[in-house]
Amino acid sequence: MIPVIEVEHVNKHYGEFHALKDISLTVSKGEVVVVIGPSGSGKSTLCRTINRLETITDGEIRIDGNVLPKEGKGLAKLRADVGMVFQSFNLFAHKTILENVMIGPIQVKKIPKAEAAEDARRLLDRVGVGHQADKYPAQLSGGQQQRVAIARALAMKPKALLFDEPTSALDPEMINEVLDVMIELAKEGMTMVVVTHEMGFARKAADRVVFMADGEIVEESTPDEFFTNPQTSRAQDFLSKLITN
Repeated sequence: MIPVIEVEHVNKHYGEFHALKDISLTVSKGEVVVVIGPSGSGKSTLCRTINRLETITDGEIRIDGNVLPKEGKGLAKLRADVGMVFQSFNLFAHKTILENVMIGPIQVKKIPKAEAAEDARRLLDRVGVGHQADKYPAQLSGGQQQRVAIARALAMKPKALLFDEPTSALDPEMINEVLDVMIELAKEGMTMVVVTHEMGFARKAADRVVFMADGEIVEESTPDEFFTNPQTSRAQDFLSKLITN
């Protein structure tokens, strides 16, 4: 197994609050790791530290064997290798869908405009919104906007994709259209770390489930093992609440 993301003994403090406690996690090439846990357990913080959107107090994060620098050009380059899809779609409102997907490759990777446009159209087709290319974000549904955000992340040809609660801002009927795109990406071998409340997705697409509570990784196992036979009382408690709701 070739490691793409390596998190070693990472701690994160916000003042007195210890948000991440000695986290170690390795994600191999082509692996889909789904991170679940109660609110405030540190899931999103972990996701954001992998892309250095949050700084860490100590520990080390490596992408493809390279230590993630704190700032500068090296960080920008490594960040381009790790795509991120957020809860809120973060699209540029004044640019068309096509322009939103083209902007990264043109500005960061210096790809010629015609090539970037061709690639962007192909990706928009792939996520099922190719016919919307010339519209603006406000003209699309939330589910469509999130699929554009996935296409935008893919346009950078990342080595891995991070998803931070990608469906939690969506209406229920739009959730599956986004999860379906993510399941296809998983099948195609994209390395993914997904923070989500969608247990159906975790069962279907994850190679490994990582359960966090109070800033720690409490348990990790295959989806089958985790959902049928959780080992810790924290995980058992978390799952029992899901089933009763």
